[in-house]
Amino acid sequence: MGIITILWEKWVEFRRDFYKITLAAMIAPLMYLLVFGMGIQTMSHGKPYLHYLIPGVVALTTMNGSFNAIAQNLNVQRLYEKAFDQVMISPTPLWQFMIGQIIAGSIRGLYAGGVILLLVWPIHTGLIFNGFSFLVLFLNGAVFSALGVVVSFLARNHADVPRFSNYLIMPMAFLCNTFFSTENMPKEIRSVISVLPLSETSSIVRHIAYGEVWNFSGILVLLAYLFVLTAIGLWFVYQKQNL
Repeated sequence: MGIITILWEKWVEFRRDFYKITLAAMIAPLMYLLVFGMGIQTMSHGKPYLHYLIPGVVALTTMNGSFNAIAQNLNVQRLYEKAFDQVMISPTPLWQFMIGQIIAGSIRGLYAGGVILLLVWPIHTGLIFNGFSFLVLFLNGAVFSALGVVVSFLARNHADVPRFSNYLIMPMAFLCNTFFSTENMPKEIRSVISVLPLSETSSIVRHIAYGEVWNFSGILVLLAYLFVLTAIGLWFVYQKQNL
């Protein structure tokens, strides 16, 4: 019941701010697609650059949507509204609170990615987005939702969340196989970037979109990130309870 309660809370929040959430999910990705995809007429891996760009933008949109949906809201609830203190004294098991936050953030990110897919659908690129694509995007959202929980506890004030976003989210948005391939990067840098969650997501979604064979090991990488970040988030949650 605790997980359902968290999901219902996020659903009420989504209904209340539907237009704000949808517009926020659209603006930045649309600018990326217009400026890079239609403004730069070039080829990448033998395909129009727009075809390369769309899977990367969808992947980073799920990342941003999931992270922002959890990190900022939970930080405000914890530091300013003190609503998190009510969770501490409620009968809701804290692990259910954590899982509910992750699932809700994943759904929000998936919604944001789905909006972008609907916007580019009339272009008829021939790219494939199937059930596996959405599974990978959901896992990507779960990873960054869990990261959002961790960041919300590390933040000491409201300004800290954008700082963490600048340190972690923005570099991944531009470097992790989203706007350009990492093949020409120095080997040492490429080896680090290639194991980041957004790199795995972009790579898998792009291979699926092209109708190519993709490596299931990327799913294991995302699950490993999810497990570690969830464990860290649970540690913060239960430490807060024991203060």
